[in-house]
Amino acid sequence: MRFKDVFSIIGPAMVGPSSSHTAGAARIGRTARLLFGECPAHAEIKMFGSFAATYRGHGTDTAIVGGLLDMNTDDPRLPDAFVHAEAAGMYTTIGPGTGLYPHPNTAEIILTNKGGDRLLNLVGTSIGGGNIEIVRINGYHLKMTGLYPTLILRHIDEPGVIAVVTRMLVDAGINIGHMSVDRKNRRGEAMMVMECDGKINSPLVERIKALPEIQEVNLLIL
Repeated sequence: MRFKDVFSIIGPAMVGPSSSHTAGAARIGRTARLLFGECPAHAEIKMFGSFAATYRGHGTDTAIVGGLLDMNTDDPRLPDAFVHAEAAGMYTTIGPGTGLYPHPNTAEIILTNKGGDRLLNLVGTSIGGGNIEIVRINGYHLKMTGLYPTLILRHIDEPGVIAVVTRMLVDAGINIGHMSVDRKNRRGEAMMVMECDGKINSPLVERIKALPEIQEVNLLIL
């Protein structure tokens, strides 16, 4: 990672003890919560690498649960996240994962709602200084940092879809800082992630949603 300033190394305002194991973990959890759109009924959290070895001592489990409750890195309620989760009716299962993982500080989060008909599977890594990278969403291999307003679109893999969406952003005066796209099969479903400069307003999001090839749109602002 290219650190742009000293705060990228020191980390954000946070409830400690660790910028990577606590603050970064909270941001991974909060990203999952914002994408899910509601407090989940059940959260299964799998830890990998260093996270798996030290999550109890560094409060990584508490931080992720706090993030899932929409707590930020400096929220004074973070140390009591499990108490708040119980009060909110969110059941959690936490433990080490198995298999390959993309970074020493990796967590996989699987969320379901009360009806069991909505599911989010997200893999995030904490790369230092409280910074994160989300590398997988519901089986799509992507990359986003949450540092900028981010559009996450699930769409039909048809020619011109990306061009139409990016044209709409250009017309709105919005610059794309980073973009990644993945698809499960040719002419099937795909997902694109666009990290943007500037504010993305609700009317623009609604116009994108109205495109016939677009199946789902999420706007992420951490």
